[in-house]
Amino acid sequence: MKIYIETYGCALNKADTALMKSILVSSGHEIVSSLEDAEAVIINTCTVRLDTEQRILKRLHQLKRLLRESNGTKLKLIVAGCMVAAQPYTVSKVVPEASLISPQNITRIREVVESPGKSIMVSGERDTTLLCPLVEGFTATIPIAEGCLGNCSFCITKIARRRLRSYKPNLIVEAVKESVNRGAIEIDLTAQDTAAYGVDLGDVRLPNLLEDILGKVRGNYMLRIGMANPDNLLPMLDEFLEVMKHPNIFKYVHIPLQSGSDKVLKLMRRKYTYDDYRLLVSEIRKKIPEVQLATDIIVGHPGENKEDFQLTVKALEELVPDKVHVAQYTIRPRTEAASMKQLSDSIKKYRSTELSKVIEKIGSVLNSAYVGTRAWVIVSRKSFRGSPIGRTINYKPVVISGLGKIGISGYVEITQYTFYDLRGRWSSSQLATESLAL
Repeated sequence: MKIYIETYGCALNKADTALMKSILVSSGHEIVSSLEDAEAVIINTCTVRLDTEQRILKRLHQLKRLLRESNGTKLKLIVAGCMVAAQPYTVSKVVPEASLISPQNITRIREVVESPGKSIMVSGERDTTLLCPLVEGFTATIPIAEGCLGNCSFCITKIARRRLRSYKPNLIVEAVKESVNRGAIEIDLTAQDTAAYGVDLGDVRLPNLLEDILGKVRGNYMLRIGMANPDNLLPMLDEFLEVMKHPNIFKYVHIPLQSGSDKVLKLMRRKYTYDDYRLLVSEIRKKIPEVQLATDIIVGHPGENKEDFQLTVKALEELVPDKVHVAQYTIRPRTEAASMKQLSDSIKKYRSTELSKVIEKIGSVLNSAYVGTRAWVIVSRKSFRGSPIGRTINYKPVVISGLGKIGISGYVEITQYTFYDLRGRWSSSQLATESLAL
């Protein structure tokens, strides 16, 4: 069949889509880039935020109308992802004719696609014995675990992806090796919390996995480590930082803070204090000076007052993170925070706007320091406008002019900046190569 897939949400969702694509292609199906060419449509959903949920439901309504207007044409609709696991009734109410498959069942996507009727697969646990990498362009996204160890008051993803299930190291190593052999130069290792990797396996943690990959997979590639929660990273920080020094790993860490107020962190059921987080950042920067720090902030969580918000502003000014994703808190069904007294939308919007100003100022100061320098980058993808995007050793994005291809590495002269990225020219003095020069 010709199958069209739309993906919403985080890197782990994108990894799940890659896994589904790999399974389907290996089974003889074809992935198409246009809905008009499709015989089956898969919508891989996200439910972490209300606005994302609303966007997906609007899309499902559109597809429902399309199905009814198809005049008997057999277009199969499959809804996958976190909405299916956490809110199956909501999805079925909008598109009762759709097949449903939860994240725990995506390795059975072939059965759903090939089934003559409607399929419902929303229970069970993930099969972590199957890991089929998919290289798209020069990038591969590989899941290393599903689920987490937390119980955050605001998080519906905990309901959608319940128990921590880590893939065994040998499967991940083979997936990385296969991806590199297929031409991937950027390998993204992803999970809900990469720092929780291996707790369920008993005898392996994230640093052990990284050492295993680097010791067994030769070639020209760079690893990017996905989001890691502070409480799980702290106990193994020394081991983690030692392996992070390896030249095949981007000097990039994504560690969510969420709030600078210990009171709010406690309401969120986060398992660390602001001082814990500050110590973590200090140690990382001491041992890896060139590191890029990315973090997440939620504004307007129930219980957050003006003083709490100012503590978050103060925290960002003190920590000076390179990249910050700000989200306004939204009520998620079946979560503890949904039953708490809520802040008004106007307060959340105001605080989000004020925080964005701080973030843009910090990003502009940090990125302006790169102008006039010469940076080594790998060029693994293009922007939505078609410009090559390079990544520096600390994963800073560089929009490159004067370069007509991707899948190479070399030097870029940094000429401009925004608070979010860098702009540069491909160095005319170098001889571009088809492989990385690590």
